[in-house]
Amino acid sequence: SAPPATKLCSSLWPSHTYGRPLNFVFSAILQAYAKFSGAPLTVNAINNSWRARKGEVPILISEDTVISQPAKILNFLRKQKYNADYELSAKQGADTLAYIALLEEKLLPALLHTFWVEAENYCSVTKPWFASRIPFPLSLYLPGKMSREALNRILLTRGGPPLYSLTEVEAQIYRDAKECLNLLSKRLGTSEFFFGNTPSTLDAFVFGFLAPLYKVCFPRIQLQEHLKQLPNLCRFCDDILSCYFRLAVSDGRQPS
Repeated sequence: SAPPATKLCSSLWPSHTYGRPLNFVFSAILQAYAKFSGAPLTVNAINNSWRARKGEVPILISEDTVISQPAKILNFLRKQKYNADYELSAKQGADTLAYIALLEEKLLPALLHTFWVEAENYCSVTKPWFASRIPFPLSLYLPGKMSREALNRILLTRGGPPLYSLTEVEAQIYRDAKECLNLLSKRLGTSEFFFGNTPSTLDAFVFGFLAPLYKVCFPRIQLQEHLKQLPNLCRFCDDILSCYFRLAVSDGRQPS
């Protein structure tokens, strides 16, 4: 019999993120994976009247089961026979894990900085967007809390010898991120997806990391500018947005 229909309570830009400043990345990963694997998910964008358990977003609800961590949600979908990787070889499975680790180590800190620490981006884009979707008076407090937590995470994971100042840390994380983007571009080459003509878990992760960076209009665009110099990665994002999310690729507005 067919697996039960599932409901993904999620948002590409979730409002109740409570100290999780990159949950929109995880939401994008999960939504892309669901599209690729054919999972019958209903995506519910969060508004001020809806609260996830303990503010955790994204969450997946299937009958009486509630799952709130991205890795656990992916595992649940695979157990329900929605597997985007069933055609991959053992080596390709190992490559998937290696590239996901690369994304988290090399690209994630720069994404955190771009959205939450870089002052112009935070003040003109990130803070107003999130504050407009968080009820008063939390809207006065939570964006700043998430910004501080993003900076603390960067310093905790990347600060320390030989990088003693914030300026040195910032320079290094952007060097690492650009190197990561270059490696992804080289690995993708002229292929439609990272393992040929069929999207997989790795494609969902790369899309989740790149699409917000690619589409959001920032005043400070150091990393975004580098991404847009890699046409195959831009084409990769555009193709997924148009084919799987039915979004016009010329639409540069922030996701809603």
